[in-house]
Amino acid sequence: MLRINRTIYDRIVAHARRDHPDEACGVVAGPEGSDRPERFIEMANAERSPTFYRFDSKEQLKVWREMDDRDEEPVVIYHSHTATEAYPSRTDISYASEPNAHYVLVSTRDPETEEFRSYRIVDQEVTEEPVEVVEAEPAP
Repeated sequence: MLRINRTIYDRIVAHARRDHPDEACGVVAGPEGSDRPERFIEMANAERSPTFYRFDSKEQLKVWREMDDRDEEPVVIYHSHTATEAYPSRTDISYASEPNAHYVLVSTRDPETEEFRSYRIVDQEVTEEPVEVVEAEPAP
């Protein structure tokens, strides 16, 4: 199950809607081994395409090095689908290289409906998982 903070959930959806009609993409980092998505990292779709996304290789290297320096890992890897349901395509499945990550897809095909789904993709096997949106903890 993916447990995600309402603020991060809203930022992922907003990014997907803002980049429409192109696919949006990004990462939510969290402490290594924690499975807690905490730090939202919006990334550029190097393809600028309505049907495909790819992280810019220099930006990805920078982000992954930053996560290493902070003892973080990619807890969520997200992107949007602009004309289809929020389900991984064959290309999405073949490119999934983080077995511990939650792969989140947001469909922006209907501007009135939020379609936010999460999957585990390991060895090209796709398993949908429930998403629990939790409200932010109040600041101390």
